[in-house]
Amino acid sequence: MIPIRVAQRGTGMLREFNEAGVLSAADVHVAERLGRLAGEEQELVLFAAALAVRAVRSGSVCLDLTRMREIGVDADEERPDLLDPADLPWPEEEHVLAALRESPLVLGGPAGPLRPLRLTDPARPGVGPLLYLDRYFQQEQIIRRVLTARAAGHPAADAAVVRRELDRLFGPPGAVPDRQRLAAALAATHWTTVVAGGPGTGKTHTVARILALLVAQHGAGSAPRIALAAPTGKAAARLQEAVRDQAAALGLPELSAATLHRLLGWQRGRTTRFRYHEHNRLPYDVVVVDETSMVSLTMMSRLLAALRPDTRLVLAGDPDQLASVDAGAVLADLVAAPFPGTADPSFEEVLAADLAATRESGAAAPGDPEEPGALTDLERNRLRGGIVRLTRGRRFGGRIADLAVAVRAGDTETALELLRAAGEGLELRGPDDIAAVRADVVATAQQVTAAAVAGDAPAALAAFESHRLLCAHRRGPYGVEQWDRAAAEWAATAGSGPEGRYSTWYPGQPLLVTANDHEARIYNGDTGVVVRRPDGSLRVALQRGDEPYLVHPTQFPSVVTVFAMTIHRSQGSQYDAVTVVLPEPGSGLLTRELLYTAITRARRHVRILGTEEAIRAAIDRHVLRASGLSLDEADPSQ
Repeated sequence: MIPIRVAQRGTGMLREFNEAGVLSAADVHVAERLGRLAGEEQELVLFAAALAVRAVRSGSVCLDLTRMREIGVDADEERPDLLDPADLPWPEEEHVLAALRESPLVLGGPAGPLRPLRLTDPARPGVGPLLYLDRYFQQEQIIRRVLTARAAGHPAADAAVVRRELDRLFGPPGAVPDRQRLAAALAATHWTTVVAGGPGTGKTHTVARILALLVAQHGAGSAPRIALAAPTGKAAARLQEAVRDQAAALGLPELSAATLHRLLGWQRGRTTRFRYHEHNRLPYDVVVVDETSMVSLTMMSRLLAALRPDTRLVLAGDPDQLASVDAGAVLADLVAAPFPGTADPSFEEVLAADLAATRESGAAAPGDPEEPGALTDLERNRLRGGIVRLTRGRRFGGRIADLAVAVRAGDTETALELLRAAGEGLELRGPDDIAAVRADVVATAQQVTAAAVAGDAPAALAAFESHRLLCAHRRGPYGVEQWDRAAAEWAATAGSGPEGRYSTWYPGQPLLVTANDHEARIYNGDTGVVVRRPDGSLRVALQRGDEPYLVHPTQFPSVVTVFAMTIHRSQGSQYDAVTVVLPEPGSGLLTRELLYTAITRARRHVRILGTEEAIRAAIDRHVLRASGLSLDEADPSQ
């Protein structure tokens, strides 16, 4: 068992909740330090401050005081010997709120103007007071302010040119509105566009056509300056490849993608962390960000602050996937509550035929139950906010798509019925029923090794993507560490392992990159396979478009052998088949978003190792990251 670190200076409630695993030693230290700086000694205030720090650590932007009792123990500290959080002496919400409203941590005090905590009372009924650490309150306000300003106006658009290009890129309008066509029209007539959708719904396909439309709209005199970005190097490389694959057909210039850190000009050791900020704006006419669901509140606030008001911003991503490992779920917040702007006559003019589609609202297109007919009221409201949601899956379908839809909608019974029926595409096995997964791991390893020994890098990479073992946890019986060791032993026993006892590298070795080296085109999250070249030397093959990218093993800044990976790590990737190892129902990591993300990594087959109780717990546990971004603006308490 992992020992809980206890803050030695913690007393009273802070120590009790620390020992129970609800608060970490770091939470307690931060709260006590803030108290000393502002001269605050009230236990309830320090407790609330520690919970606010804990909320940020768990991904929320703030602490919803009405839901503080829902905070559980840290996932890495879930142990049977710990006290149930429900049995702890939680204070009454009104007592905590009253103490905060008088605290110098919120109001400022004799020690100076320092106000490290912000208390807001949202205008929306049914939402309780929110307690922020000041840094995250300010970042949220930057996002709100910039997006509101960008939604207040519209770029000039020649309706005739936009219609012509839409017809060229998507074909003429049909009886059912084409959501990809709508997304392109939004980008032509709005400063900010959000293209939301699950895996395989054509987000990058749409983004490439949006860029082609904007290039044509810009005119023949000069091409617009375009930046492609993503939160990780792996996602940026995939975006770059997807756009370049379509560039020739669409008449696009050659474009490169970068991480958001690289786009903003990360500066180590400088007083201003990034080269580009509100006083030195990014020099681009168009900025596209892919995998936006993984962008944290902090990074999104940095990006928006650095944008010129006349830069078009296109955000693409899946709001139902796991959010950023850092605080915030910005994409999900934006899709849930768009920032409505003024009506745009150009948009209505461009899409007159599309918006006048006569199909009954909500009716499905013939033969395609996933594609809606006419625009619903919700969709029209999203369009006014510059948001379109793509729903028609083109990468996978059938029972996997049905399961993903059921999980996303929180329909537990339908999901379980699909898994119980098994058959093509789906499989549910008990936690100890590992014969099938072992067979898949061994078969995959043997195929990878055979291709790697023969020096066939494309075949080795294709085989490596045929099956992936995914876990929710890093440690413990359901974690990556244990399953990775087991899978490596299975593969080695079958002959797919190191060639010698002291071999560091061997043909067929699967690798995961854990650090970036932009100059070498190596990105954190990349996966590859060691292959043998004709001269006998070894290289690591990484997937880069149509041709593998070969790198000497010693060039990697940081790399590990990988047979299993976390579901978080798998985001942005696709495999022919996945085996998902679910933890016990009580695991705090077991959520609807986690299960949905795992399922949608598979093209053809999903195997779940777990119990029906674990599946119920996952679907019923919807991640609710506390945030004020999707709420009506509220003034902080004075």
